[in-house]
Amino acid sequence: MALSPQARAEFVNAYTRVLVTAWSNEEYSQRLSTNPREALVEAGLSLPADAEIVLVRTIPEGTNEGSLDLQVELYEQGLATNRFELHIPETPQIDTAELSEGDLEGIAAGDVNCCCCPCSCCT
Repeated sequence: MALSPQARAEFVNAYTRVLVTAWSNEEYSQRLSTNPREALVEAGLSLPADAEIVLVRTIPEGTNEGSLDLQVELYEQGLATNRFELHIPETPQIDTAELSEGDLEGIAAGDVNCCCCPCSCCT
């Protein structure tokens, strides 16, 4: 059952709130694990009362873990089967070890000079 554009946008917004909140709030992340229905409702994602909720925290390698389309597809399947699988990976880590302090300051200040072609001529 394909979602309407509005229903898809509502799901994507709620799912995004779940991810961002889980990644930025340890207490919410714990509640998501212990009482997923309540935590999901708090983020704006209501599921049927008798729905099975499966949270996948460790995404197997080779799967498209960052695919929003995959998560929408899983949600659509849940609407048909009443089994909702939500991928909530652990907080993503950004490796800044290779950037100097000056590089980080330049990025934060927006000092990135690139042309519009896909070459590697950025300075």
